[in-house]
Amino acid sequence: MNKSKRNKDVLMYGTGIGVFLTLHYLIGLDLFKPIHKYITFLENLTGALAVVCIVLLIRTLVDRLIDKMDQSRGEQYNLRRILRLVSGVVIILVIVSFLFSKPYTTLAGLGIFSLVLGFALQAPITSFIGWLYIIFRQPYKVGDRIQISGHRGDVVEVSYLDTIIKECSGDYLENDRTSGRIIRFPNSLILKDKVVNYSGDFEPFIWNETAVQISYTSDLDFVEECLKKGADDDFKNRFPKKSITGNEADVYFRVNTYAWLEAVVSYPVEPIDTTGRRNRILKAVLPMLNTQPNKVGFPEGNTR
Repeated sequence: MNKSKRNKDVLMYGTGIGVFLTLHYLIGLDLFKPIHKYITFLENLTGALAVVCIVLLIRTLVDRLIDKMDQSRGEQYNLRRILRLVSGVVIILVIVSFLFSKPYTTLAGLGIFSLVLGFALQAPITSFIGWLYIIFRQPYKVGDRIQISGHRGDVVEVSYLDTIIKECSGDYLENDRTSGRIIRFPNSLILKDKVVNYSGDFEPFIWNETAVQISYTSDLDFVEECLKKGADDDFKNRFPKKSITGNEADVYFRVNTYAWLEAVVSYPVEPIDTTGRRNRILKAVLPMLNTQPNKVGFPEGNTR
């Protein structure tokens, strides 16, 4: 919600408070005695509407404070969800309390009705409990890339009953680019299955690796130097203000299934940039390796 919209809401709710409180006071005057049968109802109604406006005004003001907090986008989203839930519950209780002469009896009746309804709505209730778990335990939040039940994507919304992720990879892609599909799953799934969050202790990075096949006669020191240089230079170009210390690329060698040797460079990368970073590293490294054919051999025919 933008700033101008919030300012309009503050004005609207403030005006509503003034209007309903004024009406609540005027209804008690002798002027309205001819309709004495409805005075109690009207007083309760205007009082309830005034309190509702107060709750909405407080919610809007707190919403503005959340914008100023030094929190991530996902944490701000969670705070707003909690704020809307709490304000909604308060508004319902206020309306029930003001409109009924015996609010406790009414609430007891609502409690029995809720118990019966709970048996019929077990799945949504479990999903709501899952939402509470997500909010307070934070296995993921909006903006995180996660993997759950074989699905992988970026979290774009966490509602009271379900979570929406923008899928990456998927059935038609072999890389980590977004597929263009949206996946929606119930929050109850978090209570049944494991979730992998790409935003771990090394946030905003994860470790990824890229392999290059070479022959056994290659100069391994030279290959290692080229791979490290390509990965580290790309990191410096993409993050000029971030220190390379602790983010340096590393290289190791392994035997390929088809008897080639593989030089593998591992490097830090943002989860949304795995494919792009791999491409940039290969475009930088392969020309360096090709300039020294006497030091680097590549798979060709039956040559090992």
